[in-house]
Amino acid sequence: MTSSNRRGRRAEYLDGGVTMATYNVPDHAPGGGGVGAYLLHRAMPHMPPWLGVAGVGIAGGLGSLEWAESAAAGVGLTLASVALTGATWWMGKATTQQRRLHSAVTVAAASAWTTAACLAGPMAGPLPDMYLIGGPVLALSWNVRMILRRNDEPTGQNTDKGLLEKVGLARAQIGNVKVEPNRVTAPIALEPGEQTNDDVSKTLARLASALDLPKSAVRYMPDPDSERRGELVIVPEDMLAEFVEWEGPSNLGGSIAEPLVIGRYDDGSPLLLWLPGAPEAKRNSTHVLIAGGTGSGKGDAALNLQTEILSRRDVLLWLSDPKMFQDFRPLLPGIDWAAEGGTPTEVMVEGVKAAIPARTAWLGKHSYRQWLPECAQRQTSTEHTCRPDGRACGCEGMPFLVAWMEEAANTLRALGDDVFTGIAQEARSAGVSLIVSLQRPSYDQMSTSTRASLPSVIALGCDPRDEGFSLPEAVIDAGAHPGAWGNRRPGYCYVVSPGIDETRYPSPGRTRAFTHRSVSRMEVLAAWAQRNGATADPVTAGAASSVAGRAYTGRPAADDDDPSGHRAVVEEDDIDDTGYGPLVDPEDDHIDPEAELPDDEPGDDAPIFGQESGHKPTPEEARRLFDQALTEFEEQGLMVVGPKDFMDWCDQHSLSRSWVSKRLKDAALEGRLEATNTTGRWRIVPTLTAA
Repeated sequence: MTSSNRRGRRAEYLDGGVTMATYNVPDHAPGGGGVGAYLLHRAMPHMPPWLGVAGVGIAGGLGSLEWAESAAAGVGLTLASVALTGATWWMGKATTQQRRLHSAVTVAAASAWTTAACLAGPMAGPLPDMYLIGGPVLALSWNVRMILRRNDEPTGQNTDKGLLEKVGLARAQIGNVKVEPNRVTAPIALEPGEQTNDDVSKTLARLASALDLPKSAVRYMPDPDSERRGELVIVPEDMLAEFVEWEGPSNLGGSIAEPLVIGRYDDGSPLLLWLPGAPEAKRNSTHVLIAGGTGSGKGDAALNLQTEILSRRDVLLWLSDPKMFQDFRPLLPGIDWAAEGGTPTEVMVEGVKAAIPARTAWLGKHSYRQWLPECAQRQTSTEHTCRPDGRACGCEGMPFLVAWMEEAANTLRALGDDVFTGIAQEARSAGVSLIVSLQRPSYDQMSTSTRASLPSVIALGCDPRDEGFSLPEAVIDAGAHPGAWGNRRPGYCYVVSPGIDETRYPSPGRTRAFTHRSVSRMEVLAAWAQRNGATADPVTAGAASSVAGRAYTGRPAADDDDPSGHRAVVEEDDIDDTGYGPLVDPEDDHIDPEAELPDDEPGDDAPIFGQESGHKPTPEEARRLFDQALTEFEEQGLMVVGPKDFMDWCDQHSLSRSWVSKRLKDAALEGRLEATNTTGRWRIVPTLTAA
């Protein structure tokens, strides 16, 4: 469709029915810009009835010259008039009763006068008076009918047999139709006691078929205060088909409390999302579920949200990604804590759990009922002080915290389907937002308690059978169907979240795309976040360190010699002449390749297999060896352990696996370990905390 046709597309309000039509409306009135041209342009739609009256007069005059006082012509013209009137009545059965009757009366009057004029002459008897009075009356009646089509008041009794009758809503009344660019909104009032809003929701697919539009282009938003009123929204053109590339964050240096722009809606308006709450806007803090099948654009949706988060000055981002940061590696320098899958993710989950009560206590001591942007600043106000004497405490501020669990299905399989339940239920009051991303948020992967605690969702294309796992039933009933996209339209999504007008919930949007050209921009953004972003406050950092030990170090410091913010992995002295790193393992660097091999040692010929595995050390030796192992794990940042983590260590010290399992339980009783949600997994209590 051309751009001029798009401009001319509008909704026509025909006797209570909505019909999509296409008009080629000229940008300027024909014939120049004078008053006469303007009046002619405005009068042209009302000319057809008057042209019809003139045509009837000409037909009567010409017919009288041929058939004056002819009996045979009189019979023929009379039968023709009756046939034409009957045909008009029969053809009008598909339209409204009023239009059908009006058309039949008009045709009957015109054909009767034409018959009389042909036989007796147009100037005979009362025929001239009937023509001069009746003709303008009929023409004006059609003009009035055309004007009443644009009446702003709701129609009365609606018996439309057109579009609404086809979908089973013949008795519905349609009020003032609001026409916007690529969006038509029609208020509907259903038959009292006979129809409900559910009846409209069930007809959306048939409405889309009648209008020759995709199912997602027709939506219905019920009035929350009425069971028979709502708004029918029609978007005739898919404006999301145009590819839009990410060009940078929307509000660099702003607050996380300001809206995050992650794309656009199908009418061109920005697609927004809020994470912290706002008391003045009566908006609660929220957690987010990102759900979409393979190829639906879930990675780009995550990048849109992460880049917006990293561009704000008062937020920390903790990211777990079992895919080894395949999509997010350019952003790593700006992320406060990044953990791969497996044990590092276990440690991060425990760190989030430890940070929640610590942050909640800080907020309570400083008289904050929820996290606000003022929390990230140094506390210099007497209204938010933790000092008992009421003086300003000057405590360091506490940034907002986003805990992001990418490919969460992997984590849920490893740690249990309720691993996020406690976090989701308690984190919002602590200024923590949990973001969970996975393909299929079904009950067999995620507990119903966790799913109920994730009020916001970015639902991308999925299997039609999985729509109910992503979106609330009311949004699906209103016309949202991500299953219609599958993986054929990457980036298309529905967003349900506090702060968004509920009428927008069934409106599709599309996230911006990230290409190879976006990598350099992401690196620059990460470098900015590394230098200007928030750093972890003592409360959050202390809670994380108490659980993770050396596994949590905070955001890496910026290297002034590296504008990208990346730190060198290989020291300059280690680069050889070829331009590559050292070719020898650092552990073998002390070995002289020219030295002779040592002589045989006693025991070299002892059999390796068939011997008893392990030995039973003394209690003192056992405690010393096990404490040594825990210290080594703590130094490596491996803060969540189980029997499988001791396999290599047991082989190294010739200890049995059963001995390790027993010793783990003893260490838990001594307070050196703490149990986690996963059976057989223990969290190491750092020695400083234990002391």
